[in-house]
Amino acid sequence: MERYRSFRQHCLERYGCRLYKLALDGGMTCPNRDGTLGTRGCLFCSAGGSGEFAAPAALGVAAQIEQAKKLVARKSREGAYMAYFQSYTNTYAPVERLRALFTEALAQPGVAALSVATRPDCLPDETVALLAQLNREKPVTVELGLQTADEATAKRIRRGYELPCFDDAVRRLAAAGLEVVAHVIIGLPGEGERELSHTIGHLNALPVGGVKLQLLHVLEGSDLADLWQRGEVETLTPERYAELLCGCIERLRPDIVIHRLTGDGPKRLLLAPLWSADKKRVLQFLRDEMERRDTRQGRLF
Repeated sequence: MERYRSFRQHCLERYGCRLYKLALDGGMTCPNRDGTLGTRGCLFCSAGGSGEFAAPAALGVAAQIEQAKKLVARKSREGAYMAYFQSYTNTYAPVERLRALFTEALAQPGVAALSVATRPDCLPDETVALLAQLNREKPVTVELGLQTADEATAKRIRRGYELPCFDDAVRRLAAAGLEVVAHVIIGLPGEGERELSHTIGHLNALPVGGVKLQLLHVLEGSDLADLWQRGEVETLTPERYAELLCGCIERLRPDIVIHRLTGDGPKRLLLAPLWSADKKRVLQFLRDEMERRDTRQGRLF
């Protein structure tokens, strides 16, 4: 029995099959990089804007999807696809451009759903209306990078918006019938159980449908890498990450879908923690730790 509501379980219930995410690049940038808010991005962000697994935007949406399908085929040929606009801020463009990109993605064979990763400060009403319209054709999920509900940490990582902006975006998206997935990073500089508990509690009080729990990676080209190389930032051990992750899962509202337990940075850019590079081994370790924790606390599943 699942210890939490997993993305796989959610897909089987909603779509009747597994969904494989196809990472796409819409060719956009970010207000934290184009000079609107800053030029260096968030502290942890690499030059690729979290889209290192996507094909080049110059290929076009249809060609990117075909290329991504070939990568997914190595895992399984059964199931359907979710077109996942991952790189940078995927609503940071005029609404007509967004309409063309998202409509083309949803029209591709086998694509059953759309996921759009963006910032809460890049969701004007006309963009929310577009996403709601597309959601009436096929399910649309909007992923928002919260990372933390602690305002001091948010300033430290240069997130570029305050917490009420996130809350407002979640409520507007939910009111429009859209599922919201929040990103949370475990291991941010200066954060521990208290800050993580606050972040999870904050999400529990919002109409959030899913969460991605992400280990802090130090990636080459990020400003975090400079701090790490100077010894000013430490990364988590597997044991400490598992402890913090389990605490998050136990506190999380049980109906919230957990889309990710750890994440995996591109190996060519990963500086630390190197133990995170073997994703299969890490996931097995986390499952084993959950089972040991359940046994210690007398829970049966």
